[in-house]
Amino acid sequence: MENIQKEELQNFIKNALYEDIRDGDHTSLACVPAEAEGNAKLLVKDEGILAGVAVGKAIFEYVDPNFELNILLEDGSPIKYGDIAFEVHGKSQNILKTERLILNTMQRMSGIATLSRKFVEAVEGYNVQILDTRKTTPLLRFLEKAAVKIGGATNYRTGLYDRIMIKDNHIDFCGSITQAVTQTQAYLKKNKLDLEITLEVRDQKELEEALKVGQINRIMLDNFDTDTMRKAVKLIDKRFEVEASGGITLETVRGYAATGVDFISTGALTHSFRSLDLSLKKY
Repeated sequence: MENIQKEELQNFIKNALYEDIRDGDHTSLACVPAEAEGNAKLLVKDEGILAGVAVGKAIFEYVDPNFELNILLEDGSPIKYGDIAFEVHGKSQNILKTERLILNTMQRMSGIATLSRKFVEAVEGYNVQILDTRKTTPLLRFLEKAAVKIGGATNYRTGLYDRIMIKDNHIDFCGSITQAVTQTQAYLKKNKLDLEITLEVRDQKELEEALKVGQINRIMLDNFDTDTMRKAVKLIDKRFEVEASGGITLETVRGYAATGVDFISTGALTHSFRSLDLSLKKY
């Protein structure tokens, strides 16, 4: 969990438990004796890449520091139907409190990690990085991006604050690429900010203007077909980093990797995944 801040995770757990429990898990309080103890295991009922084990451990520790947890599979492990990710022993009421939050989190994170791994494997052999985007679930970005990293892809921009990305709306407001870059550089200088700049271009004309104005770190080729992108990469000729973006799928990503781009960004990693089937079973 090196890329998850402890305070952010603790706040997430606190708020998520409050959302679910409020003044009590009344069903368990009514049916399960307070002194009852039991065992449970996380049963895998799917195939893919496991993610969220470390988060699950943090949830257990938050709810009951006396839980005895035996982790059998770590984050990033390939999993198949019938695998056991971990076992836990402790107060039965407390196990039931954690069940839904752990499953919701791990199923989601494992789905993202699995899809991320598929994208990475699809471009194997090419010197290209698969990047995630800001197309994440509000307030869950830190977990979803952690899952992307577990799957082997690369985190790109945590938010609007940590990188400049000049896109079509910004260019249209400024009137031209040249003016957008000029205003951005003036803004960075005035505010004493050291942020890298990605500039989106939509066609050959904008690409030529971007190459002329310079003063950027990366050119993002948005919605270029592979033939046009290959020509653009040749024209850029390593003067700037090159990123491919726009509707790239698992089926098309290898073709884009073959164009010679340095990066491929896709929102699919965090908005088009399928959650993996996991179950917390008493035994």
